[in-house]
Amino acid sequence: MNKGLFITIEGPDGSGKSTQIKRLKDYFNSKGYMAVFTREPGGTAISEKIRELILDKESKEMAGMAEALLYSASRAQLVAEVIGPAIDRGETVICDRFLDSSIAYQGYGRELGDCIRTINEYAVQGYIPDLTLLMKINPKLGKERIPQKDLDRIEAEKQAFHRRVYEGYLNMEKEYDRFVGIDASRSVEDISAVIIERVEALMRIRGVI
Repeated sequence: MNKGLFITIEGPDGSGKSTQIKRLKDYFNSKGYMAVFTREPGGTAISEKIRELILDKESKEMAGMAEALLYSASRAQLVAEVIGPAIDRGETVICDRFLDSSIAYQGYGRELGDCIRTINEYAVQGYIPDLTLLMKINPKLGKERIPQKDLDRIEAEKQAFHRRVYEGYLNMEKEYDRFVGIDASRSVEDISAVIIERVEALMRIRGVI
């Protein structure tokens, strides 16, 4: 059996990823397409516990490298328990964030550089997305979309941090052919149509549909 498809959705905070993933999941269900939907950090019992620690506002003393290693640990568990087995079975996996988030948030945002790629080579075990949909929006506008009371520890970071994160995403879009940039300031319906078109095109090429 051929290995399955691996699709990720990335973007700065407040870019609308969660909304679009829900719409994509509803579309898959309506068409009878099979896929495993998951998220980062999280997606397994262990990874969800790590997520709570990372995003907790009370974790304000957390060092940048500790944060990076916790994300990597959460990712390693998700790959071992969910993503790797599903892809090896020939299934389609759609993940809200993955490796590229660490490069953007810790590599660029925390200014930890290329060590983030090295750390995560061990975590991802060779599972790299076939398609990465990048939701592009001014990080200031994205942050303004999230109510102040709902901001987690990462979302509550200063604007300069979020600008560096976005710069990281834009650099990766130029670097990797698998990246597809999407204007996240458009209507929810327009964005959804573009995402579905891109995902279905890849599924047809790979003979999934």
